[in-house]
Amino acid sequence: MSATGLLDELAGIGRNPTSGGYDRLAWTGVDAECRQWFEQCAEALGLEVEVDRNGNLWAWWNESAPGSVLLLGSHLDSVPSGGAFDGPLGIASAFAAIGDLQRDGFVPSRPVAVVAFADEEGARFGVACAGSRLMTGALAPSTALALTDASGVTMAEAMRAAGLRPETLGPDEARLRRIGEFIELHVEQGHLPGEGHQLGLADAPLGLATEIWPHGRWRVDIRGSQNHAGTTPLADRDDPMIGLARLILSVRERAELAGVLATVGKVRVHPGAVNAVPGLASAWIDARGADESRVREVIAGIGVDAVEESWTASTPFDTVLTAALAATIGHPVPLLPSGAGHDAGVLALAGVPTAMVLVRNPSGISHAPEEYAEPDDCDRGVEALVAILRARAS
Repeated sequence: MSATGLLDELAGIGRNPTSGGYDRLAWTGVDAECRQWFEQCAEALGLEVEVDRNGNLWAWWNESAPGSVLLLGSHLDSVPSGGAFDGPLGIASAFAAIGDLQRDGFVPSRPVAVVAFADEEGARFGVACAGSRLMTGALAPSTALALTDASGVTMAEAMRAAGLRPETLGPDEARLRRIGEFIELHVEQGHLPGEGHQLGLADAPLGLATEIWPHGRWRVDIRGSQNHAGTTPLADRDDPMIGLARLILSVRERAELAGVLATVGKVRVHPGAVNAVPGLASAWIDARGADESRVREVIAGIGVDAVEESWTASTPFDTVLTAALAATIGHPVPLLPSGAGHDAGVLALAGVPTAMVLVRNPSGISHAPEEYAEPDDCDRGVEALVAILRARAS
């Protein structure tokens, strides 16, 4: 089965009928269906499936072989109304590559695993890469379990409802030590310039990521006085929405001046009634760029207190492994920075040799229904993983 064929099996799960995108939030019924798809793919290949203490899914091929684990995979969850390729392409490609190798009679000389990390997008509870961060110890279990979604459901409650045991969450040092290298295949998420390529993957079906830009998320709470919209004179209002509007414009202006990317993509207004002056407006800022000091310059310059909810430093990928993959792929591949965060970055920061294979996205659009990769380019990604497995697990 091809990677696109496997993705077709997922196509009806979590589809938003209005936007055409996907709503696959962590620890929901839709997420459970995606995880069931993972298990079915693994079982069709004779792979042993395991759920680790942090809710990450593992499919093992020749687990008892000597040596360190060659790990492939990505994630299954999405942002609201997200695309079909972000995350699932990496998992489908790994399964397709293993299927191709099995048909050729190949048996790996070392353990190989496909992983689906839990809650990578952080769309429900606000912290990205929760599953991999918990595994590596970068996220404290007490912090994770206390996170709440928009309905006030805690992560602990959501995980328990999904059949997991929240009390087992925490660093998994023994598992982490087994991983010799992690290779994450992922759809390209924007036309960032690479070395010798002005438009990233415009001229090649595949690329390799060199680093993940430093990035963070901040929350700003703007308080006002809740009152009646029809009886409170404009001059007497303490309306936090005015401050929210100024904040959004300030973030954009500061980002342009600093030469980085910053977005206010989520807001909450209390009480959220059309006929009430709000008492509170909260906004979340996502800021990232090649230079950490310039990213932080944006937040410092907006003129209001911002609570840092997460921060990830600049994350270089393993240069030796990346060069080896480039040689294995065998044709010129652009080397690109990533403006998006990934589980690969979390493992890299934890000391695991890590690399990322990027599949061309002609639209340059991601986290949206228009996200896309051509079937032929997806096939090239599977071929690359086949070559990588032959080279590194023979």
